[in-house]
Amino acid sequence: MTELQKELRRPGIQQRVFSYAKASPTELVRSKLSTSEIQHRALTYLPDELLANIPEDENVYSLFQGFQATMPEDDEDEGRSWRSQERSNLGEPKLLKEDGSRPQESHSLAELHKQRDKQNHRLEMMVVRKNMCSLEIREIDSKISNLNHRRKFVLDKLSGIEQDELKIEQDLHELEGKIEDVIEELRDAATLGRDVTPSTEVGAEDEATAFEAQAMNESFMSASIYEKLPSPKSKRHKLARRKSMPIRHEHFEPGSSVKDFQAHNDIITTLDFDAPFGTMVTASLDDTVRVWDMNLGRCIGLLEGHHAPVRCLQVEDNIAATGSMDASIRLWDLGKAEYIPNEIRSNIGEKDDGLGLGNSEDELLGPHQSGMQDCPLFSLEAHVDEVTALHFQGDTLVSGSADKTLRQWDLVKGRCVQTLDVLWAAAQASATIYSGDSQWRAKGRVPDASADFVGALQCFEAALACGTADGMVRLWDLRSGQVHRSLVGHTGPVTCLQFDDVHLITGSLDRSIRIWDLRTGSIYDAYAYENPVTSMTFDSRRIVAAAGENVVKVYDKVDGRHWDCGAGVAVDEDNSGPAVVERVRIKDGFLTEGRKDGVVGIWTC
Repeated sequence: MTELQKELRRPGIQQRVFSYAKASPTELVRSKLSTSEIQHRALTYLPDELLANIPEDENVYSLFQGFQATMPEDDEDEGRSWRSQERSNLGEPKLLKEDGSRPQESHSLAELHKQRDKQNHRLEMMVVRKNMCSLEIREIDSKISNLNHRRKFVLDKLSGIEQDELKIEQDLHELEGKIEDVIEELRDAATLGRDVTPSTEVGAEDEATAFEAQAMNESFMSASIYEKLPSPKSKRHKLARRKSMPIRHEHFEPGSSVKDFQAHNDIITTLDFDAPFGTMVTASLDDTVRVWDMNLGRCIGLLEGHHAPVRCLQVEDNIAATGSMDASIRLWDLGKAEYIPNEIRSNIGEKDDGLGLGNSEDELLGPHQSGMQDCPLFSLEAHVDEVTALHFQGDTLVSGSADKTLRQWDLVKGRCVQTLDVLWAAAQASATIYSGDSQWRAKGRVPDASADFVGALQCFEAALACGTADGMVRLWDLRSGQVHRSLVGHTGPVTCLQFDDVHLITGSLDRSIRIWDLRTGSIYDAYAYENPVTSMTFDSRRIVAAAGENVVKVYDKVDGRHWDCGAGVAVDEDNSGPAVVERVRIKDGFLTEGRKDGVVGIWTC
């Protein structure tokens, strides 16, 4: 110990001890081992599983070359100054210096070689930079491809979640129906003075089955006919509004197809739906009006009652209003619709899974009609010619007919409360303007005989906008029954219109769509197509129109861009392609189109 203490008292030993105390473990290792030896020892301790999955490096340049290529070059300014000096020497040659002696060479041969080597090195570095940019672009493309695959995977995952969500809502709806049945049975039992609990449902069902069997034996019906009759206690899938709406279509690219299906066998005259993936009603010249559940993707039933094709309709919440060529208007409660599969389908062995919106190769059989027997509410009959336009809001419905009148209906009382004569209003307005003339002169153009006299209308509280065959758009006040303002601009019959709190948008057979400012009554914007506009509607961002083509014309109000949407976009001009689009409807970027061949297409817009 004495000798050790003596050794520690030496200055050299004390300095070494203090240096070890101040140094970190990493510095101690680096002071004893070289870098290559540290890498070798680190790799020898790594397991083979980690070393087996090391990706191959496709880069032909080393890390040092890449770092050297990205470093700024200090000799660029020097090269520029050298080149400028050469130009000045060439531009101003001097034979003698100021003292009379001959000038020496500005650059020796060694300096020229040095400059050449520097320029060659710069050129090599440029090649390295160019190839590094190319590799970086390829890496970005690979990342984009991986992100697209990941996006597709997440979209499929979202689709599965929405399917599970739909099944849960269906199960919940069935449970609510069972609870209502139990409550109804308990009320019936309390009324009859019997004590019936939910546990005795099995016995009650057995007694009902025995009673039905006895009635079948005593009746004149055969067993096959009796079994086909719908039982009053049969399970029916009622049309219920979803508590949470699908959002998958919001993440599709604009113009993506959701579904298209054969809805009718003739031209689709009108269609409407309440919400994306909600309830849709379509009408056609084949004298049918079909109700579709876009959640399950199937036809629920047919609305029967009209004696002629339906020309106009509107769906709002669970209420639907239809106007027909038989001069009548009918209202329907779609909340009472019940889906019952058609027995013809089940007899031929087809399985109704609700995954497809019809099949063009199969006959349009439709579901059993007993599921729609509770939908009709009442009928409104006062027009003397076909109903061509209607719109309802709250308890008020306004209809336009080929008898050249507008009628206001009270949906609570179910009767007409006001009749507006369009011709009389036009004559009054013209007589007021031309009061000094002895002869009446009509404003606007002569009505087209092939067009509907009342092409479109929309009401909101006491305000009514109406477009007619003379190209006029009249704004009515339902409180006074007078025309408040007339918008002149179209040179053909007005076929469609819609307004919000600021703008009124109209479409006409004169091939134009005009956007009016309701505050001033002037034209805010206008654009035209190559063919007449037969249908038009808009949402918060887009204006969509059917203009005699196999595509839907879309105008983006935000960025002012026009583009086409529909099945006809990807079809060559030489091929015939899909049929012409007749009717369109858009809500929240969810677009539906009806074509001349009876096909309905659903798109994201």
